[in-house]
Amino acid sequence: PKSRPFKLKYAPSLGMFKHLAGDDIFDKIRFMHDQGFRAVFDNGLMGKSSDQQEKIAALLDELKMDMGPFVGYADFKEESFVLPPDQIKDEMLNKTKEWIETHKRTGVKCVLVVPGRYNQQMEWEYQTANVVENLKYCAEACQKGGLVIVLEPLNPHDHPGLFLTKMPQAYQICQAVDNPSCKIVNDLYHQQITEGNLIPNIDRCWNQIGAFHVGDNPGRKEPGTGEINYRNIFKHLNKKGYDGVLCCEHGLSQKGKEGELAFIKAYREADDF
Repeated sequence: PKSRPFKLKYAPSLGMFKHLAGDDIFDKIRFMHDQGFRAVFDNGLMGKSSDQQEKIAALLDELKMDMGPFVGYADFKEESFVLPPDQIKDEMLNKTKEWIETHKRTGVKCVLVVPGRYNQQMEWEYQTANVVENLKYCAEACQKGGLVIVLEPLNPHDHPGLFLTKMPQAYQICQAVDNPSCKIVNDLYHQQITEGNLIPNIDRCWNQIGAFHVGDNPGRKEPGTGEINYRNIFKHLNKKGYDGVLCCEHGLSQKGKEGELAFIKAYREADDF
């Protein structure tokens, strides 16, 4: 039996539901649709063959489902965007070409970028200026290709040493880049750890948010397993008219089939507002 669609576009990963739907990606997508989900996400989309990317996109189009941001650049070990443009521009522009090709094949609107590590010897403000300059030419290339970069701030407890950690910081950078192809993905799990104040930060950054990631804290499991009141957050996003994707980027609190059923139940409960 098919379930009614959720009010918002919660997006399970393509790795989810192997116990309830089997290992075939296309069976899993159909199963998600039957459960009422209207989006999926796949961080590793760029690693799939062109043929498979196109087939996934065709099925999502048929089912009228969206796909959340795919990961374009997320090197947690290297300094990259904090370096002067003359050191990394060629490399980054080559990467943007690959992102745009993936976008052309799949129609996915957003590419996720983590701007790498900070430099321990350079003044912070110079690093920020470099990040802005590097994002300007990347965003300009993406805008021409019809793609939007979404920057992800990550919490320093799980990922120490990264440059981008907070929503106000990401907001400042996007305002300075001043290009509609440079936005933020607000990962509510990370931001609960780093700064909390989730709803006020959503409101303050609203014009620069391109997507959301979901996960409860502590534990990074489904909504209802931690301290975040996801029902209130989802209600708030719905009231604001949010029509983008919310990637369910978290694990399960239980194993096997029971865990997958608990995942669906958790989103039904959080969506009940």
